Amino acid sequence: MRAFPTHTFRLPILGIGVLMLTACQPGGGFDADLRRFGGTGLDTSTAAGAVAARPAADARGIISYPGYQVAVARRGDTVDSVAARIGVPAGELASYNAVAPGTALRDGEVLALPRRVAEPSPLTGAPVTSRPIDVTAIASGAIDRAGAGQPAAPAATGVGTSTIGNTEPIRHRVMRGETAYSVARLYNVNVKALADWNGLGPDLSVREGQTLLIPVATATAPVREVVTAPGQGSPTPTPPSAAKPLPSEKTTPAAEPVKTPPAADLGAQKTAASGTAKLSMPVTGKIIRGYQKKKNEGIDIAAGAGTAIGAAGDGTVAAITKDTEQVPILVIRHEGNLLTVYANIDGITVSKGDTVARGQPIARVRAGSPAFMHFEVRNGYDSVDPMRYLE
Repeated sequence: MRAFPTHTFRLPILGIGVLMLTACQPGGGFDADLRRFGGTGLDTSTAAGAVAARPAADARGIISYPGYQVAVARRGDTVDSVAARIGVPAGELASYNAVAPGTALRDGEVLALPRRVAEPSPLTGAPVTSRPIDVTAIASGAIDRAGAGQPAAPAATGVGTSTIGNTEPIRHRVMRGETAYSVARLYNVNVKALADWNGLGPDLSVREGQTLLIPVATATAPVREVVTAPGQGSPTPTPPSAAKPLPSEKTTPAAEPVKTPPAADLGAQKTAASGTAKLSMPVTGKIIRGYQKKKNEGIDIAAGAGTAIGAAGDGTVAAITKDTEQVPILVIRHEGNLLTVYANIDGITVSKGDTVARGQPIARVRAGSPAFMHFEVRNGYDSVDPMRYLE
C-alpha cells in the first residue's frame, strides 16, 4: 500500500492548534469567541463605527418599519401579556420567536411579529405628537381636485407604511452555535449596541431561532480635529511695515443710503380675516397642537368622542376621502379660493356636492385617546395658520 506524505496533514492540524492556543485565556478558561484573541491586546468584542439609538416604540410597545414590525417587552411582561396587548395569539407569537408561551421577558426584549398589526396612531394609543396626521400627503389628491373643481378619486386601501426609523435594520435569525459576539462580528457592530437594541441580559445569551435587530449606523461620522505642528499649516501673513505708509485710495459706497419709506396705512390694508372672524371653530375645545408649516399643516382640537363638528363657513362639500387607516377626511370649498379640511372624524352627515352653511353639523369627533379633530385652512393649495381666520 502506498504511504501518503505526512506533511499534507500538518498544515490543517497546525491551524487548529493555533486556533486552540489563541482561544486560551490567561489563567485558564477558553475564549470560544476569540474576544481577547489569546491575550494579544486585540479585543473583538467591540467594533468600529457609532450606531444610532433604537427607535422608541408606540404606546403598545410596537416599532414599525416598511417591511416588518417588532414588539418591545416591558418590565414584568410575558409572551402572553405582550400577545394580548398587540392582538396576536400567544402561541403564534411564541412559536415565531422560538420561545415557550408564558415565558417571562426582560425589560426591552424584542419579539418579532409574525404579521403586521395596526400601525401606530392616536387610535391605537400612540401619543398625538408622535405621529401627526399628514393630511397633505394622505389627501393631497382630493384637495387638489377640490381646488380645481374635479371629482375626488377614491382613497387607496390597505395598511399604512409610516416608519419610525429612517433606515430599516437587518433582522438576523440566530443559528445553532451562534453567540451575541459572533453575530456582532458578522455585521461589524458593537456587541453592547447589539445587546441594547435587543434587550439582551447581562450574560448576552441568545437562543436558537431568536430574531435580532442589527443596530443601524449613525448617518454622520465623528469630526476629527486636525492639529498641525508649529511652523506648519496655513502660512503666517506678513504684517505691514510701520515705516512704509499705506497707499492712499478712494472708496465709493457700495450702495446709496436707503430712503425711509412712508408709514404704511394699516387701516387701508385691513382684510376680512384680520377684522371679524371669517370662519368659526368647527368644535369647541382646547388646541392641543398648533399650526407649524410642513410639520402640522393645521391645528388639533381636543373634544369628546361623538361631539358634533360644524362647517367653519358657508361653502360646498368638495371632497370626501379616507386616510390609510380608512378614517374619513372631508374638504369644504369656500369663497375666495379657500378650503377647509376636517380629519380624524366619523359619522359624516353630508355628501360631496352638498351646500353647507356656517355651523351646520357635518360629522362627529372620532373616538380615541385622546379624542380630537384635525382642522386645516388652505388658501388655494397652500396651508395657512387657521388662527388667522378664526380670531
